[in-house]
Amino acid sequence: MTSRLRSTNSGDTLNSRAPRRRTVVKAAAATAVLAAPLAAALPARAAEAPVFLHGVASGDPLPDGILLWTRVTPTSQAIPGSGLGPDTEVSWTVARDKAFTSVVATGSTVATAATDHTVKADIRGLQPATDYWFRFSSGGTDSPVARTRTTPAADASVAGLRFGVVSCANWEAGYFSAYRHLAARGDLDAWLHLGDYIYEYKSGEYGTRGTVVRPHAPAGEILTLADYRTRHGRYKTDPDLQALHHKAPVVAIWDDHEFADNSWSGGAVNHTEGAEGTWSARQTAAKQAYFEWMPVRPAIAGTTYRRLRFGKLADLALLDLRSFRSQQASTASGSVDDPDRTITGRAQLDWLKSGLKSSDTTWRLVGNSVMISPFAVGSLSADLLKPLAKLLGLPQEGIAVNTDQWDGYTDDRRELLAHLRSNAIRNTVFLTGDIHMAWANDVPVDAGTYPLSPSAATEFVVTSITSDNLDDIVKVPEGVVSAVASPIIRAANRHVHWVDTDRHGYGVLDITADRAQMDYYVLSDRTNPNATSSWARSYRTRSGTQTVERTYDPV
Repeated sequence: MTSRLRSTNSGDTLNSRAPRRRTVVKAAAATAVLAAPLAAALPARAAEAPVFLHGVASGDPLPDGILLWTRVTPTSQAIPGSGLGPDTEVSWTVARDKAFTSVVATGSTVATAATDHTVKADIRGLQPATDYWFRFSSGGTDSPVARTRTTPAADASVAGLRFGVVSCANWEAGYFSAYRHLAARGDLDAWLHLGDYIYEYKSGEYGTRGTVVRPHAPAGEILTLADYRTRHGRYKTDPDLQALHHKAPVVAIWDDHEFADNSWSGGAVNHTEGAEGTWSARQTAAKQAYFEWMPVRPAIAGTTYRRLRFGKLADLALLDLRSFRSQQASTASGSVDDPDRTITGRAQLDWLKSGLKSSDTTWRLVGNSVMISPFAVGSLSADLLKPLAKLLGLPQEGIAVNTDQWDGYTDDRRELLAHLRSNAIRNTVFLTGDIHMAWANDVPVDAGTYPLSPSAATEFVVTSITSDNLDDIVKVPEGVVSAVASPIIRAANRHVHWVDTDRHGYGVLDITADRAQMDYYVLSDRTNPNATSSWARSYRTRSGTQTVERTYDPV
Protein backbone atom coordinates (compact mmCIF):
# COMPACT_ATOMS: atom_id res chain seq x y z
CA MET A 1 0.00 0.00 0.00
CA THR A 2 1.25 3.46 -0.83
CA SER A 3 1.37 5.99 1.97
CA ARG A 4 2.15 9.69 1.99
CA LEU A 5 4.83 10.39 4.57
CA ARG A 6 6.14 13.60 6.06
CA SER A 7 9.83 14.35 5.70
CA THR A 8 12.04 14.77 8.74
CA ASN A 9 14.79 17.11 7.58
CA SER A 10 17.73 18.71 9.29
CA GLY A 11 15.66 21.75 10.14
CA ASP A 12 13.71 19.54 12.56
CA THR A 13 16.94 18.58 14.32
CA LEU A 14 18.73 21.88 14.72
CA ASN A 15 17.42 25.42 14.57
CA SER A 16 18.11 27.13 11.25
CA ARG A 17 19.40 30.67 11.49
CA ALA A 18 19.75 33.32 8.83
CA PRO A 19 23.38 33.40 7.63
CA ARG A 20 25.49 36.30 8.83
CA ARG A 21 26.61 38.89 6.27
CA ARG A 22 30.20 37.63 6.38
CA THR A 23 29.02 34.09 5.67
CA VAL A 24 26.88 35.25 2.75
CA VAL A 25 29.76 37.22 1.22
CA LYS A 26 32.12 34.26 1.64
CA ALA A 27 29.56 31.88 0.15
CA ALA A 28 29.04 34.17 -2.83
CA ALA A 29 32.78 34.21 -3.47
CA ALA A 30 32.91 30.41 -3.28
CA THR A 31 30.01 30.22 -5.72
CA ALA A 32 31.87 32.31 -8.26
CA VAL A 33 34.84 29.94 -8.11
CA LEU A 34 32.98 26.63 -8.09
CA ALA A 35 29.82 27.25 -10.11
CA ALA A 36 31.51 26.80 -13.50
CA PRO A 37 32.88 23.27 -12.82
CA LEU A 38 29.55 22.25 -11.31
CA ALA A 39 27.65 23.58 -14.34
CA ALA A 40 29.92 21.56 -16.60
CA ALA A 41 28.88 18.42 -14.69
CA LEU A 42 25.18 19.07 -15.28
CA PRO A 43 23.38 17.32 -18.13
CA ALA A 44 23.83 19.18 -21.42
CA ARG A 45 20.12 18.85 -22.19
CA ALA A 46 19.09 21.05 -19.27
CA ALA A 47 21.85 22.89 -17.43
CA GLU A 48 19.39 24.30 -14.88
CA ALA A 49 17.39 21.13 -14.25
CA PRO A 50 17.59 19.78 -10.68
CA VAL A 51 20.22 17.06 -10.30
CA PHE A 52 21.42 14.70 -7.57
CA LEU A 53 25.19 15.21 -7.67
CA HIS A 54 25.76 13.95 -4.12
CA GLY A 55 24.01 10.61 -4.39
CA VAL A 56 21.53 9.24 -1.89
CA ALA A 57 21.92 7.51 1.45
CA SER A 58 20.03 5.78 4.23
CA GLY A 59 20.78 5.35 7.91
CA ASP A 60 19.72 4.48 11.44
CA PRO A 61 17.54 1.49 10.48
CA LEU A 62 14.65 0.40 12.70
CA PRO A 63 12.42 -2.68 12.53
CA ASP A 64 9.69 -0.58 10.90
CA GLY A 65 11.62 2.31 9.41
CA ILE A 66 14.63 3.88 7.79
CA LEU A 67 15.97 7.42 7.44
CA LEU A 68 16.53 8.45 3.80
CA TRP A 69 18.80 11.29 2.67
CA THR A 70 19.75 13.21 -0.45
CA ARG A 71 20.87 16.63 -1.61
CA VAL A 72 19.36 18.22 -4.69
CA THR A 73 21.19 20.83 -6.76
CA PRO A 74 18.38 22.92 -8.25
CA THR A 75 20.65 25.25 -10.30
CA SER A 76 24.33 25.41 -11.12
CA GLN A 77 24.77 28.26 -8.62
CA ALA A 78 23.25 26.29 -5.72
CA ILE A 79 26.46 24.59 -4.67
CA PRO A 80 26.90 23.33 -1.10
CA GLY A 81 27.42 26.17 1.34
CA SER A 82 26.41 28.88 -1.11
CA GLY A 83 23.08 29.75 0.50
CA LEU A 84 21.75 30.12 -3.03
CA GLY A 85 19.06 28.35 -5.04
CA PRO A 86 15.29 28.27 -5.19
CA ASP A 87 12.93 26.22 -3.06
CA THR A 88 12.64 22.90 -4.86
CA GLU A 89 10.14 20.10 -4.43
CA VAL A 90 11.71 16.69 -3.91
CA SER A 91 9.76 13.44 -3.77
CA TRP A 92 10.77 9.95 -2.78
CA THR A 93 9.63 6.43 -3.54
CA VAL A 94 10.31 3.26 -1.55
CA ALA A 95 9.71 -0.20 -3.02
CA ARG A 96 10.23 -3.84 -2.25
CA ASP A 97 12.07 -4.38 -5.53
CA LYS A 98 14.73 -2.58 -7.52
CA ALA A 99 12.38 -2.17 -10.49
CA PHE A 100 9.84 -0.33 -8.29
CA THR A 101 6.94 -2.57 -9.28
CA SER A 102 5.93 -2.95 -5.61
CA VAL A 103 5.88 0.55 -4.15
CA VAL A 104 5.27 0.74 -0.39
CA ALA A 105 5.78 4.44 0.42
CA THR A 106 5.92 7.79 -1.32
CA GLY A 107 6.18 11.33 -0.08
CA SER A 108 7.56 14.76 -0.83
CA THR A 109 9.02 17.84 0.78
CA VAL A 110 10.59 21.13 -0.26
CA ALA A 111 14.39 21.48 -0.24
CA THR A 112 15.53 24.99 0.62
CA ALA A 113 18.75 26.92 0.99
CA ALA A 114 18.07 27.09 4.74
CA THR A 115 19.12 23.42 4.99
CA ASP A 116 21.61 23.56 2.10
CA HIS A 117 19.05 21.81 -0.15
CA THR A 118 19.50 18.58 1.81
CA VAL A 119 16.47 16.35 2.36
CA LYS A 120 15.67 13.74 4.98
CA ALA A 121 12.67 11.44 4.96
CA ASP A 122 11.96 9.36 8.06
CA ILE A 123 10.03 6.43 6.61
CA ARG A 124 7.91 4.26 8.90
CA GLY A 125 5.46 1.39 8.42
CA LEU A 126 8.01 -0.97 6.85
CA GLN A 127 8.56 -4.67 7.54
CA PRO A 128 11.44 -5.84 9.77
CA ALA A 129 14.58 -7.51 8.38
CA THR A 130 13.62 -6.60 4.83
CA ASP A 131 15.51 -5.16 1.88
CA TYR A 132 14.01 -2.06 0.26
CA TRP A 133 14.99 0.15 -2.65
CA PHE A 134 14.45 3.88 -2.83
CA ARG A 135 15.03 6.91 -5.02
CA PHE A 136 14.33 10.62 -5.00
CA SER A 137 12.90 12.71 -7.86
CA SER A 138 12.79 16.42 -8.64
CA GLY A 139 11.79 18.37 -11.75
CA GLY A 140 11.64 15.25 -13.88
CA THR A 141 15.06 14.00 -12.75
CA ASP A 142 15.49 10.79 -10.76
CA SER A 143 18.30 10.14 -8.31
CA PRO A 144 20.31 6.91 -8.34
CA VAL A 145 18.46 3.90 -6.94
CA ALA A 146 19.77 2.60 -3.62
CA ARG A 147 19.25 -0.43 -1.42
CA THR A 148 18.57 -0.24 2.29
CA ARG A 149 17.50 -2.70 4.97
CA THR A 150 15.42 -2.60 8.13
CA THR A 151 16.53 -4.25 11.36
CA PRO A 152 14.96 -7.43 12.77
CA ALA A 153 11.97 -7.15 15.08
CA ALA A 154 12.95 -6.55 18.70
CA ASP A 155 11.89 -10.04 19.77
CA ALA A 156 13.16 -11.86 16.66
CA SER A 157 15.67 -14.69 16.85
CA VAL A 158 18.51 -13.70 14.52
CA ALA A 159 21.04 -16.20 13.17
CA GLY A 160 23.65 -13.64 12.22
CA LEU A 161 24.52 -10.02 11.48
CA ARG A 162 27.25 -8.51 9.34
CA PHE A 163 28.52 -4.92 9.46
CA GLY A 164 31.22 -3.01 7.64
CA VAL A 165 33.30 -0.96 10.10
CA VAL A 166 35.30 2.14 9.08
CA SER A 167 36.82 5.37 10.37
CA CYS A 168 39.18 8.23 9.51
CA ALA A 169 38.70 9.12 5.85
CA ASN A 170 40.98 12.04 4.98
CA TRP A 171 40.15 13.31 1.48
CA GLU A 172 43.55 14.79 0.74
CA ALA A 173 45.44 11.65 1.79
CA GLY A 174 44.01 9.34 -0.84
CA TYR A 175 41.06 7.58 -2.38
CA PHE A 176 38.23 5.87 -0.54
CA SER A 177 38.74 2.38 -1.97
CA ALA A 178 37.68 0.85 1.34
CA TYR A 179 34.14 2.06 0.69
CA ARG A 180 34.19 0.54 -2.80
CA HIS A 181 35.29 -2.86 -1.52
CA LEU A 182 32.63 -2.87 1.19
CA ALA A 183 30.00 -1.89 -1.37
CA ALA A 184 31.06 -4.77 -3.62
CA ARG A 185 30.38 -7.36 -0.90
CA GLY A 186 26.61 -7.14 -1.10
CA ASP A 187 26.18 -8.91 2.26
CA LEU A 188 26.06 -6.09 4.80
CA ASP A 189 23.13 -5.48 7.11
CA ALA A 190 24.58 -2.00 7.70
CA TRP A 191 27.92 -0.25 8.00
CA LEU A 192 29.29 1.62 10.98
CA HIS A 193 31.23 4.84 10.63
CA LEU A 194 33.03 5.45 13.92
CA GLY A 195 34.09 9.04 13.30
CA ASP A 196 36.24 11.40 11.22
CA TYR A 197 33.92 11.07 8.23
CA ILE A 198 35.39 14.45 7.17
CA TYR A 199 38.51 16.40 8.16
CA GLU A 200 38.63 20.11 8.94
CA TYR A 201 42.18 21.01 7.90
CA LYS A 202 43.16 23.50 5.22
CA SER A 203 44.50 22.11 1.96
CA GLY A 204 48.05 20.84 2.24
CA GLU A 205 48.09 20.63 6.04
CA TYR A 206 47.37 16.90 6.32
CA GLY A 207 47.85 14.86 3.17
CA THR A 208 49.64 11.57 2.68
CA ARG A 209 53.20 11.77 3.99
CA GLY A 210 52.96 15.50 3.39
CA THR A 211 51.64 15.20 -0.18
CA VAL A 212 48.14 16.17 -1.31
CA VAL A 213 46.63 13.39 -3.40
CA ARG A 214 43.49 15.40 -4.18
CA PRO A 215 42.64 18.88 -2.87
CA HIS A 216 39.96 19.79 -0.36
CA ALA A 217 37.12 22.22 -0.94
CA PRO A 218 37.12 24.79 0.46
CA ALA A 219 40.89 25.24 0.40
CA GLY A 220 41.04 26.88 3.82
CA GLU A 221 40.39 25.35 7.23
CA ILE A 222 36.65 25.03 7.72
CA LEU A 223 35.26 27.43 10.34
CA THR A 224 31.80 28.62 9.29
CA LEU A 225 28.54 26.90 8.44
CA ALA A 226 29.22 27.53 4.75
CA ASP A 227 32.68 25.96 5.13
CA TYR A 228 31.41 22.81 6.83
CA ARG A 229 28.63 22.43 4.26
CA THR A 230 31.12 22.80 1.41
CA ARG A 231 33.45 20.17 2.90
CA HIS A 232 30.61 17.70 3.45
CA GLY A 233 29.50 18.35 -0.11
CA ARG A 234 32.97 17.60 -1.49
CA TYR A 235 33.09 14.29 0.38
CA LYS A 236 29.67 13.25 -0.89
CA THR A 237 30.90 13.54 -4.51
CA ASP A 238 33.32 10.66 -3.99
CA PRO A 239 32.13 7.74 -6.18
CA ASP A 240 33.26 5.03 -3.75
CA LEU A 241 31.52 6.70 -0.81
CA GLN A 242 28.37 7.10 -2.90
CA ALA A 243 28.56 3.43 -3.91
CA LEU A 244 28.56 2.25 -0.29
CA HIS A 245 25.75 4.62 0.66
CA HIS A 246 23.79 3.11 -2.24
CA LYS A 247 24.25 -0.46 -0.98
CA ALA A 248 23.47 -0.42 2.76
CA PRO A 249 22.33 1.88 5.57
CA VAL A 250 25.00 3.67 7.60
CA VAL A 251 25.08 4.04 11.37
CA ALA A 252 27.42 6.95 12.13
CA ILE A 253 28.89 8.79 15.08
CA TRP A 254 31.23 11.76 15.01
CA ASP A 255 34.69 12.20 16.45
CA ASP A 256 36.88 15.29 16.58
CA HIS A 257 37.57 16.08 12.92
CA GLU A 258 33.91 16.64 12.17
CA PHE A 259 34.63 19.70 14.36
CA ALA A 260 38.38 20.29 14.88
CA ASP A 261 41.32 18.18 16.00
CA ASN A 262 41.12 16.99 19.63
CA SER A 263 37.91 18.85 20.30
CA TRP A 264 36.20 18.92 23.70
CA SER A 265 33.07 20.62 25.01
CA GLY A 266 34.72 24.03 25.31
CA GLY A 267 37.26 24.13 22.49
CA ALA A 268 39.82 22.17 20.48
CA VAL A 269 43.55 21.90 19.98
CA ASN A 270 42.97 23.02 16.39
CA HIS A 271 40.91 26.08 17.29
CA THR A 272 42.19 29.53 18.18
CA GLU A 273 39.52 31.44 20.05
CA GLY A 274 38.99 34.88 18.56
CA ALA A 275 41.20 34.49 15.51
CA GLU A 276 38.96 31.65 14.31
CA GLY A 277 35.75 32.95 15.85
CA THR A 278 34.20 31.53 18.99
CA TRP A 279 34.22 27.82 19.68
CA SER A 280 30.49 27.80 20.41
CA ALA A 281 29.72 29.25 16.97
CA ARG A 282 32.08 26.84 15.23
CA GLN A 283 30.70 23.83 17.10
CA THR A 284 27.13 24.87 16.31
CA ALA A 285 27.98 25.26 12.63
CA ALA A 286 29.71 21.88 12.49
CA LYS A 287 26.77 20.12 14.14
CA GLN A 288 24.22 21.77 11.89
CA ALA A 289 26.11 20.80 8.75
CA TYR A 290 26.60 17.25 10.05
CA PHE A 291 22.92 16.69 10.68
CA GLU A 292 22.04 18.26 7.33
CA TRP A 293 24.44 16.06 5.39
CA MET A 294 24.29 12.75 7.30
CA PRO A 295 21.42 10.24 7.57
CA VAL A 296 21.56 10.31 11.37
CA ARG A 297 18.50 10.37 13.61
CA PRO A 298 19.64 11.69 16.99
CA ALA A 299 17.70 10.56 20.04
CA ILE A 300 18.71 13.82 21.72
CA ALA A 301 19.01 16.90 19.51
CA GLY A 302 22.59 17.97 18.94
CA THR A 303 24.27 14.69 19.93
CA THR A 304 25.02 11.36 18.30
CA TYR A 305 24.43 9.11 21.29
CA ARG A 306 21.54 6.77 20.73
CA ARG A 307 20.74 3.05 20.68
CA LEU A 308 19.68 0.62 17.96
CA ARG A 309 18.55 -2.99 18.40
CA PHE A 310 18.99 -5.96 16.07
CA GLY A 311 16.51 -8.52 17.34
CA LYS A 312 17.56 -10.71 20.25
CA LEU A 313 21.10 -10.99 18.92
CA ALA A 314 22.58 -7.54 19.54
CA ASP A 315 21.96 -4.00 20.57
CA LEU A 316 24.25 -1.14 19.62
CA ALA A 317 24.92 1.84 21.89
CA LEU A 318 26.40 4.77 19.95
CA LEU A 319 28.42 7.34 21.87
CA ASP A 320 29.14 11.05 21.53
CA LEU A 321 32.58 11.53 23.09
CA ARG A 322 33.11 15.16 22.00
CA SER A 323 30.09 17.20 23.08
CA PHE A 324 30.34 16.68 26.83
CA ARG A 325 33.95 15.86 27.59
CA SER A 326 36.30 17.89 29.76
CA GLN A 327 39.43 19.34 28.24
CA GLN A 328 42.20 16.82 27.70
CA ALA A 329 44.47 16.54 30.72
CA SER A 330 47.67 18.55 30.85
CA THR A 331 49.67 20.46 33.41
CA ALA A 332 47.09 23.24 33.13
CA SER A 333 43.89 21.24 32.98
CA GLY A 334 44.36 18.55 35.59
CA SER A 335 45.18 14.90 36.16
CA VAL A 336 43.85 12.02 34.08
CA ASP A 337 42.55 10.55 37.35
CA ASP A 338 40.60 13.64 38.40
CA PRO A 339 37.04 12.42 39.18
CA ASP A 340 35.63 15.80 38.17
CA ARG A 341 36.80 15.27 34.59
CA THR A 342 34.66 13.28 32.16
CA ILE A 343 34.73 11.96 28.60
CA THR A 344 31.02 11.11 28.41
CA GLY A 345 29.28 13.59 30.65
CA ARG A 346 27.21 12.35 33.58
CA ALA A 347 23.93 11.91 31.71
CA GLN A 348 25.47 9.91 28.86
CA LEU A 349 27.44 7.64 31.18
CA ASP A 350 24.32 6.89 33.23
CA TRP A 351 22.41 6.23 29.99
CA LEU A 352 25.12 3.84 28.79
CA LYS A 353 25.31 1.97 32.09
CA SER A 354 21.54 1.65 32.31
CA GLY A 355 21.26 0.35 28.76
CA LEU A 356 24.02 -2.21 29.22
CA LYS A 357 22.45 -3.49 32.43
CA SER A 358 18.92 -3.74 31.05
CA SER A 359 19.91 -5.27 27.72
CA ASP A 360 18.48 -8.71 27.08
CA THR A 361 20.32 -9.37 23.81
CA THR A 362 23.17 -11.87 23.40
CA TRP A 363 25.66 -9.14 22.47
CA ARG A 364 26.07 -5.56 23.62
CA LEU A 365 27.98 -3.51 21.02
CA VAL A 366 29.30 -0.02 21.78
CA GLY A 367 30.13 2.35 18.93
CA ASN A 368 33.04 4.16 20.53
CA SER A 369 35.08 6.83 18.74
CA VAL A 370 38.31 6.62 20.80
CA MET A 371 40.07 3.59 22.28
CA ILE A 372 38.88 2.47 25.72
CA SER A 373 41.58 -0.15 26.29
CA PRO A 374 44.50 1.12 28.39
CA PHE A 375 47.67 1.84 26.47
CA ALA A 376 51.16 2.38 27.92
CA VAL A 377 53.99 3.30 25.58
CA GLY A 378 56.57 1.39 27.58
CA SER A 379 60.21 1.51 26.57
CA LEU A 380 59.95 2.70 22.98
CA SER A 381 63.15 4.01 21.43
CA ALA A 382 63.41 7.78 21.00
CA ASP A 383 63.10 7.62 17.20
CA LEU A 384 59.73 5.83 17.55
CA LEU A 385 58.43 7.68 20.59
CA LYS A 386 58.28 11.11 18.95
CA PRO A 387 56.19 10.08 15.87
CA LEU A 388 54.05 7.77 17.99
CA ALA A 389 53.41 10.65 20.37
CA LYS A 390 52.42 12.85 17.44
CA LEU A 391 50.03 10.25 16.03
CA LEU A 392 48.39 9.48 19.36
CA GLY A 393 48.30 13.01 20.72
CA LEU A 394 50.73 12.15 23.51
CA PRO A 395 52.93 14.68 25.30
CA GLN A 396 56.21 14.36 23.44
CA GLU A 397 58.18 14.41 26.70
CA GLY A 398 57.26 10.75 26.89
CA ILE A 399 54.35 10.55 29.32
CA ALA A 400 52.84 7.16 28.57
CA VAL A 401 49.20 8.07 28.22
CA ASN A 402 46.98 9.32 25.37
CA THR A 403 44.87 11.91 27.08
CA ASP A 404 42.43 12.20 24.17
CA GLN A 405 41.35 8.57 24.66
CA TRP A 406 39.69 6.99 27.68
CA ASP A 407 43.21 6.86 29.14
CA GLY A 408 42.80 10.56 29.81
CA TYR A 409 39.52 10.04 31.69
CA THR A 410 40.25 7.09 33.94
CA ASP A 411 37.50 7.75 36.48
CA ASP A 412 34.79 7.33 33.83
CA ARG A 413 36.47 4.16 32.57
CA ARG A 414 36.81 2.63 36.03
CA GLU A 415 33.16 3.36 36.76
CA LEU A 416 32.00 1.79 33.50
CA LEU A 417 34.16 -1.33 33.75
CA ALA A 418 33.24 -1.83 37.42
CA HIS A 419 29.60 -1.61 36.38
CA LEU A 420 30.11 -4.38 33.83
CA ARG A 421 31.83 -6.60 36.40
CA SER A 422 29.54 -5.98 39.37
CA ASN A 423 26.42 -6.62 37.31
CA ALA A 424 27.88 -9.64 35.48
CA ILE A 425 27.19 -7.99 32.13
CA ARG A 426 28.68 -10.27 29.50
CA ASN A 427 29.50 -9.99 25.81
CA THR A 428 30.21 -6.27 25.66
CA VAL A 429 32.24 -5.39 22.57
CA PHE A 430 33.63 -1.90 21.94
CA LEU A 431 33.97 -0.96 18.27
CA THR A 432 36.48 1.84 17.84
CA GLY A 433 38.23 4.04 15.28
CA ASP A 434 40.34 7.24 15.61
CA ILE A 435 43.82 5.84 16.22
CA HIS A 436 44.79 4.98 12.59
CA MET A 437 45.87 1.48 13.62
CA ALA A 438 44.16 -1.89 13.88
CA TRP A 439 43.91 -3.45 17.34
CA ALA A 440 42.32 -6.50 18.97
CA ASN A 441 42.14 -6.03 22.75
CA ASP A 442 40.80 -7.38 25.97
CA VAL A 443 39.57 -4.53 28.19
CA PRO A 444 40.94 -5.33 31.66
CA VAL A 445 39.50 -3.94 34.85
CA ASP A 446 43.06 -3.27 36.01
CA ALA A 447 45.67 -3.23 33.25
CA GLY A 448 48.48 -3.09 35.78
CA THR A 449 47.75 -6.60 37.05
CA TYR A 450 46.39 -8.16 33.83
CA PRO A 451 45.98 -11.09 33.21
CA LEU A 452 45.42 -11.65 36.93
CA SER A 453 42.83 -8.86 36.72
CA PRO A 454 39.78 -10.03 34.75
CA SER A 455 38.74 -8.62 31.41
CA ALA A 456 35.38 -6.86 31.53
CA ALA A 457 34.87 -6.54 27.76
CA THR A 458 36.64 -6.76 24.42
CA GLU A 459 37.52 -4.16 21.81
CA PHE A 460 38.07 -4.23 18.05
CA VAL A 461 39.75 -1.10 16.65
CA VAL A 462 39.79 -0.47 12.91
CA THR A 463 42.55 1.42 11.15
CA SER A 464 42.14 4.51 9.00
CA ILE A 465 40.80 4.52 5.48
CA THR A 466 43.39 7.05 4.34
CA SER A 467 44.72 9.09 7.29
CA ASP A 468 48.44 8.72 8.05
CA ASN A 469 49.54 5.69 10.08
CA LEU A 470 52.73 5.42 12.10
CA ASP A 471 54.87 4.35 9.12
CA ASP A 472 53.60 7.38 7.18
CA ILE A 473 54.77 9.75 9.91
CA VAL A 474 58.17 8.05 10.12
CA LYS A 475 58.19 7.90 6.28
CA VAL A 476 59.46 4.36 5.92
CA PRO A 477 58.06 1.49 3.84
CA GLU A 478 54.81 -0.04 5.05
CA GLY A 479 55.30 -2.77 7.63
CA VAL A 480 58.73 -1.70 8.86
CA VAL A 481 57.50 0.24 11.88
CA SER A 482 54.85 -2.33 12.80
CA ALA A 483 57.46 -5.09 12.84
CA VAL A 484 59.41 -3.15 15.48
CA ALA A 485 56.67 -1.35 17.41
CA SER A 486 54.01 -4.05 17.62
CA PRO A 487 56.00 -6.51 19.79
CA ILE A 488 57.08 -3.67 22.11
CA ILE A 489 53.50 -2.37 22.46
CA ARG A 490 52.20 -5.87 23.19
CA ALA A 491 54.94 -6.56 25.73
CA ALA A 492 53.96 -3.42 27.66
CA ASN A 493 50.22 -4.07 27.23
CA ARG A 494 49.48 -7.75 27.79
CA HIS A 495 45.79 -7.29 27.07
CA VAL A 496 46.61 -6.31 23.46
CA HIS A 497 46.41 -9.40 21.25
CA TRP A 498 47.37 -7.65 18.02
CA VAL A 499 48.24 -4.21 16.71
CA ASP A 500 49.09 -3.18 13.16
CA THR A 501 50.51 0.34 13.20
CA ASP A 502 51.05 0.73 9.44
CA ARG A 503 48.27 -0.28 7.09
CA HIS A 504 45.05 1.32 5.86
CA GLY A 505 41.78 -0.55 5.48
CA TYR A 506 38.51 -1.51 7.12
CA GLY A 507 36.78 -4.20 9.15
CA VAL A 508 33.90 -6.61 8.70
CA LEU A 509 32.16 -7.59 11.94
CA ASP A 510 30.22 -10.85 11.85
CA ILE A 511 28.05 -11.81 14.81
CA THR A 512 26.35 -15.08 15.72
CA ALA A 513 25.03 -16.31 19.05
CA ASP A 514 28.36 -18.09 19.64
CA ARG A 515 30.88 -15.39 18.75
CA ALA A 516 31.61 -11.90 17.47
CA GLN A 517 34.37 -11.89 14.87
CA MET A 518 36.22 -8.97 13.28
CA ASP A 519 37.91 -9.58 9.94
CA TYR A 520 40.55 -6.95 9.18
CA TYR A 521 41.15 -6.00 5.54
CA VAL A 522 43.98 -3.85 4.16
CA LEU A 523 44.33 -1.79 0.99
CA SER A 524 47.17 -2.06 -1.50
CA ASP A 525 47.72 1.69 -1.99
CA ARG A 526 45.54 4.53 -0.68
CA THR A 527 46.90 6.85 -3.40
CA ASN A 528 45.64 4.54 -6.17
CA PRO A 529 41.92 4.94 -6.99
CA ASN A 530 41.92 1.28 -8.10
CA ALA A 531 43.53 -0.08 -4.93
CA THR A 532 42.92 -3.74 -4.21
CA SER A 533 41.84 -5.18 -0.88
CA SER A 534 43.14 -8.26 0.93
CA TRP A 535 42.30 -10.03 4.17
CA ALA A 536 44.92 -9.42 6.88
CA ARG A 537 43.79 -11.10 10.12
CA SER A 538 40.74 -12.13 12.11
CA TYR A 539 39.99 -12.07 15.82
CA ARG A 540 36.90 -13.14 17.71
CA THR A 541 35.43 -13.19 21.17
CA ARG A 542 33.39 -16.22 22.11
CA SER A 543 30.18 -15.76 24.02
CA GLY A 544 30.74 -15.59 27.75
CA THR A 545 34.54 -15.24 27.66
CA GLN A 546 35.16 -11.45 27.58
CA THR A 547 38.49 -12.21 25.89
CA VAL A 548 39.83 -12.05 22.35
CA GLU A 549 41.39 -14.92 20.43
CA ARG A 550 42.84 -15.23 16.97
CA THR A 551 41.02 -17.19 14.28
CA TYR A 552 42.62 -18.09 11.00
CA ASP A 553 39.85 -17.63 8.44
CA PRO A 554 37.58 -14.71 7.60
CA VAL A 555 33.86 -15.36 7.73
